[in-house]
Amino acid sequence: MAGASIGVRRPLILKAVNGLGALLERGGLSFELDSRDILDRAERTSGYTLDDPSMREGLDRLVRSVEQQARLSTFGRFAIRNMLQRAADSRLRVERAFAEDPAICDEPVRAPVFIIGMPRTGTTILHALLHLDRNHRAPLSWECLLPHPAPRPEDYRDNERIDTIHREFERIFRLVPDFRKKHYMTAVSPQECIAITALNFTSFQYLAQAYLPDYHEWFVRADQERNLRWHRRFLQFLQSGGVRTPRWLLKSPVHLMRLRALFAVYPDATVIMTHRHPDQVVPSVGSVVSSMRSLYSDHEDAKRTGREQFGIWADYIARFLEDRQSLGREEQIVDVLFDDFVCDQMAVVDSVYERLGWALQHEDRARMEAFLRDEPRDKHGTHEYSLDSIGVTPEDINRKYSRYLGFLDSLREPTAGPGQSEQRRRDGQSTGAG
Repeated sequence: MAGASIGVRRPLILKAVNGLGALLERGGLSFELDSRDILDRAERTSGYTLDDPSMREGLDRLVRSVEQQARLSTFGRFAIRNMLQRAADSRLRVERAFAEDPAICDEPVRAPVFIIGMPRTGTTILHALLHLDRNHRAPLSWECLLPHPAPRPEDYRDNERIDTIHREFERIFRLVPDFRKKHYMTAVSPQECIAITALNFTSFQYLAQAYLPDYHEWFVRADQERNLRWHRRFLQFLQSGGVRTPRWLLKSPVHLMRLRALFAVYPDATVIMTHRHPDQVVPSVGSVVSSMRSLYSDHEDAKRTGREQFGIWADYIARFLEDRQSLGREEQIVDVLFDDFVCDQMAVVDSVYERLGWALQHEDRARMEAFLRDEPRDKHGTHEYSLDSIGVTPEDINRKYSRYLGFLDSLREPTAGPGQSEQRRRDGQSTGAG
């Protein structure tokens, strides 16, 4: 049963396409996805063949789950197919660039900064703010979706690829009118790492677009260190065009479930971890994911998605706490409380810079302050959500997230100094209930 709470305004043309497609399928016409066909087309388009069993397995698993579980509409089926084809085309074009210029592999990626934390904890806005520091470079939406050729200084801020992605995002906002108020996204805004791993077909991005439980079960068991080695390779490709800064600025809540792999691939990384009570996180992320999935399927169920996200992020944060405790890299992790960030974003930025020994230039601060004025919270409307709307109770949250709640309480306690703060973090990891 489709979730009645999903507010999607489907234009007449979209309804007509979905209706016609349903009639044709009942008449025996097949619109099935085929992973082999996608890769064959990509090889012809790019003029390059890539022998990567892990990438092929990811695409095979993804296509199988889409066919068996997603219940896509006709529009959704064509949109997902085009998305997968674009990802395959882009991946092979990037790999061809490496084959033609092996020196790209020597591009250094030094001391990157990763913003992590559960979704809806301020990671997106913090990412956008820190990106305004001239010392940082974040992968942008357009260069993740249309990466080849590597961007150059002369066309980095103005090119046809930016215009293409801008038009595509505007179509999404028209088709899912409540999405803009739930998530900040533009063609030139910093993009999450899920868009990079999407080119490896081992990515949470696809799970945000369709109900794919089998694919998720495979995803959490996949080799995340190998996945992040592709991630690093992609960063090398992007900066090979000449757009370089001292630090890469990266972001994804999904890194919670692969902290060990992250430090294996990026041993000199800094992690900024955002924190918010899960009774706000869970219904909010369920609402955002449900809105996106409703674009591709007429059978989206808001409660099912909410319950799914409730379990997923509990598992991810539990894995993070275990890895954080065992890795012993507290000096490379900075904690940020969402409530503090909402109250005074620039004060939180200043505290992060002080902790990391960074200097914020006057011009960069002015850009950050201008961004906050131009993009106030609820600029496009209020995002409304509740635990009740997804069938989750506060007791469910307290039980499922008990260890993290203990850790969160330890961060809120007043401390006499950095040493005591770090000790409380360790205590919160090792003695939290559950």
